[in-house]
Amino acid sequence: MIRKFEEYDTEQIMQLWLAGNIEIHNFIPKEYWISNYTFVEKELLKADVYVYESDKKIRGFIGMVENYIAGIFVDSNFRSTGVGKSLLEYIKERNSLFTLHVYQQNQRAVEFYLREGFVVVSEGLEKETGKMEYTMEWNKI
Repeated sequence: MIRKFEEYDTEQIMQLWLAGNIEIHNFIPKEYWISNYTFVEKELLKADVYVYESDKKIRGFIGMVENYIAGIFVDSNFRSTGVGKSLLEYIKERNSLFTLHVYQQNQRAVEFYLREGFVVVSEGLEKETGKMEYTMEWNKI
């Protein structure tokens, strides 16, 4: 079931965020993610966040800031089971255009977004990490 984030979800979401970033973005030192934890936790309350819940546990979430996907995170035990696709479909039903950034080294995510109809509109260096990233866009039209 997909539902809107509630403040009591914060701890579960932040654990997914931290574990996911450390595992998937292993080309970035884990200290970077740990040092950004508090900032992201505060920003979470400003975003539109939707969670995928099953068995009373959050299995994934997607965060939106206006027409920008700030992140999609899925519990490592539930990847490739349709959770991420379901969250993305939920957003596609409610928005006609949005963008996101993805590290080029995160090939699994890049391939996922391409399969889901995103196109690369630009690439550049992400200043904080020094890693290359794509800006990708999805347009319903």
